[in-house]
Amino acid sequence: MNNSKNDYIRLSPSTLNLFLECKRCFWLQVNKGIHRPTSPFSSLPGGMDGVIKKYFDKYRLLNTLPPEIKGKVVGSLMTELELLNQWRNWYTGLKYIDSTRKGILIGALDDCLKDGKYYIPVDYKTRGYPPSQNSSEEYYQHQLNCYTFLLKQNGYPVKNFAYLIYYYPRQVKENGIVEFNVEPIRIKTYPEQAKKVFEQALDLLKGDLPEKHSKCSYCNWAGDVSGFE
Repeated sequence: MNNSKNDYIRLSPSTLNLFLECKRCFWLQVNKGIHRPTSPFSSLPGGMDGVIKKYFDKYRLLNTLPPEIKGKVVGSLMTELELLNQWRNWYTGLKYIDSTRKGILIGALDDCLKDGKYYIPVDYKTRGYPPSQNSSEEYYQHQLNCYTFLLKQNGYPVKNFAYLIYYYPRQVKENGIVEFNVEPIRIKTYPEQAKKVFEQALDLLKGDLPEKHSKCSYCNWAGDVSGFE
């Protein structure tokens, strides 16, 4: 996204993941609007996300948990649906503003549990196979750090952990009915780490274009193409 001098830079957990992957690709995307090449992707996860939200909302109105996660998570579903729907939207979601660096961190939650006065962020994940050991922390740690940080900064007490709820197919039955395994994974979160990464990313954007990352396949591909031409 391009930003004029007077604009606040808006960053999301996914954009900050790019910063953690490759500072050069991040700088080019935010400062110059030059994005990595994209490939076709399945629309199924997005469709599943909407269906799961409606499913959880049905149980929310009944003030109970879906049966497949009962006893597997701490707390109960957040009952303030109107507020949750605001948090689910990128335009009305949780925000943190750094006035010194002129940056805004935005986040859109899938769901949220409450345990007493404490809020526990939840993110749904749809995949084709069970999550492997430690893969959740490897791929989603920063995202969940950000969600916990945003809740805390907006005045909602947190417990410094979050849940990923994985849905992966078990079997297909008659009439196209697909049965899913459902597996909640509890992840310890570090909200102050999210703040640190956010500040480092904003500081980087004020500097010159970073050097090519030796392990970034996109940077190496661009260099190979440039050399070939």
